[in-house]
Amino acid sequence: MKNVLRAGCIGLVLVLLNCKSVNTNRMFYEDKKPEKVSDQFKFTEGASADKDGNVYFTDQPNDKIYYWDWKTNKIVEFMDKTGRANGTHFDKDGNLITCSDDKGEIWKISKDKKVEVMLSHFEGKRLNGPNDIWNDKFGGMYFTDPLYEREYWVDFKHEIPHKSLYYRSKEGKVTKVETFIQPNGIIGSHKFNKLYVSDIDAGKTYVYDILGEGKLSEKRLFCEMGSDGMTMDKHGNVYLTGKGVHVFNKEGKKIYHISIDEEWTGNIAFGGKNKDVLFITASKSVYTLPTRVKGVK
Repeated sequence: MKNVLRAGCIGLVLVLLNCKSVNTNRMFYEDKKPEKVSDQFKFTEGASADKDGNVYFTDQPNDKIYYWDWKTNKIVEFMDKTGRANGTHFDKDGNLITCSDDKGEIWKISKDKKVEVMLSHFEGKRLNGPNDIWNDKFGGMYFTDPLYEREYWVDFKHEIPHKSLYYRSKEGKVTKVETFIQPNGIIGSHKFNKLYVSDIDAGKTYVYDILGEGKLSEKRLFCEMGSDGMTMDKHGNVYLTGKGVHVFNKEGKKIYHISIDEEWTGNIAFGGKNKDVLFITASKSVYTLPTRVKGVK
């Protein structure tokens, strides 16, 4: 009987392993590896795709925003003097929203590069340095405000003692949602009604249910890993960055790892014609990786 039970357990493990293999094979091509597109940067961040599949990203130390043109596989400079933009996201009108932390601001940049400072203070105090952002379908935005003091900041005064997640409504009202040790990456999806927030120094990522405009459930632990940046695919898998790219299914179980030969992988987004190419920002370089899946809208 013991041998039968042991054989049954081994068989179950093999089935589970085979299922895991099948699932990831449906997601990734065995013969495709991350391809370096360019290594001309100092530190890349903030990947975000426009409606056409071009991916915008930042080189924060050099104060520039670039984009990857998927049709030509070329990198194009979009804007200089970006307020030291870090995380980015496109709103529903096609404006590029940036966490421009030089003065603790959030910018809205139109297609013709007109800049509007949307936010710089909370309750009359300078934000620490907005880091990452996600725009919801209601016209509002969630953003993280950790503290990474930059050598290029001038006359910085630490006015907000906590490091928190915030929500800015479409009318401009800002509310503090929750305080973390060091909130960083953020991504959401109205298809799945989920918002994910990384507490990178705690080594954890949390998930909320989106209940309405600026309304979230209590946070729940998603996985025991923090992240600099995040993206999601249409199946609800969550992609976290750090040492390469770590893929978790919607239950918070790690199912795949994409190795990147760089010191740090900062951010990630799905781009390309069909939104099935992972665009990866990694230290001084940017990479692309075609996949079998698509990013979630």
